[in-house]
Amino acid sequence: MNFLRTVTRAAAAGVLVAAQMAGAAQAELAAVGDPKPAIILFGPTNDGGWSQSIDESRVKIESDLGLRIPQVAEIPESATAIRPAAELFIERGANIIIGSAFGYSDTFKELSEEYPDIVFINPAGTTNGPNLKSVYGRTYETQYLCGMVAGGLTKSNKIGFVAANPFGLVNWTVNAYLLGARQVNPDAELNVVFTGAWGDPVKERAATEALIEQGVDVVGQHVDTPTPQIVAAEKGIYATGHHRDLSEFSAATQCSSIWTWDEFLEPEIERISAGAFEAAPYGAFLSISEGAIDIACCGDAVSEELEAKVMAERDAIIAGKQIFAGPLMDRDGTERVAAGAVLDDGALWGMDWFVEGVSGQ
Repeated sequence: MNFLRTVTRAAAAGVLVAAQMAGAAQAELAAVGDPKPAIILFGPTNDGGWSQSIDESRVKIESDLGLRIPQVAEIPESATAIRPAAELFIERGANIIIGSAFGYSDTFKELSEEYPDIVFINPAGTTNGPNLKSVYGRTYETQYLCGMVAGGLTKSNKIGFVAANPFGLVNWTVNAYLLGARQVNPDAELNVVFTGAWGDPVKERAATEALIEQGVDVVGQHVDTPTPQIVAAEKGIYATGHHRDLSEFSAATQCSSIWTWDEFLEPEIERISAGAFEAAPYGAFLSISEGAIDIACCGDAVSEELEAKVMAERDAIIAGKQIFAGPLMDRDGTERVAAGAVLDDGALWGMDWFVEGVSGQ
């Protein structure tokens, strides 16, 4: 996924217009009646990660709401592919179109303007409007919790992280992972390797093996395949996953940062059906308490004491604890968050720095 490289700029450019339209949009968008959602997936339904998490939530929503939700998969981030898929669903009666990629953002915006009576929802998107909402999760919360597991399990105090691309929404998972580790192990250090790809098993294997050669004994990830978990099991170390509960692929997996899209989409579909859709100038940016993200924890190697600490921190986050609270220094010694302050959402999306204790690129 070419994902959210321009999110801050896009949000800033559109916020004034969106804010002016939001109130009117909420009042003007009529109830759709019987909801007829349809899903356009970026990847395959069995990718083990991002796309599969959405597909699994589709199955839950169908069961919980008594719906049949048609879906098309492996639709690339190109208007020439997205538009025909969406318009075919609309022709067949769909009144809610759910996407799954940053690269769908512009096309979804155009479609929402052409079809004002259809609601568009785009996980990972950046565009919003009267009948269009993009949504993402505060995954730094869940990676912080899995980082606690890593910090509690490491014997060498060296933990690793396999990541895709070094920009905001990935960097915050790297930083939060180490902050979580240091919550239980102040001596923990983190080495990150960026693969430059969201889902490349060959690069992920090479990155994980390189980290293990450097002495890490727990590895986390923000990439789309379970390869780092599989390599960890092969090499006899522990790991934590992302997107889904990756313990199905590897006995090494002790915690996973997971998407629970049904927890957001079910009530959202019901609101749309009732005419209560709420436009959001910046889209929805969801915490654990709001649904869409959580953790699958914990594996057999995690002690009852460590699990209790993780769950206590989860409760604290739900109650409002901020992960990026000051004082916080970056690895170059620059103060990034002053004492008593917390990072705002714009600073999170634009995060281009790493906390002290993170090495590698």
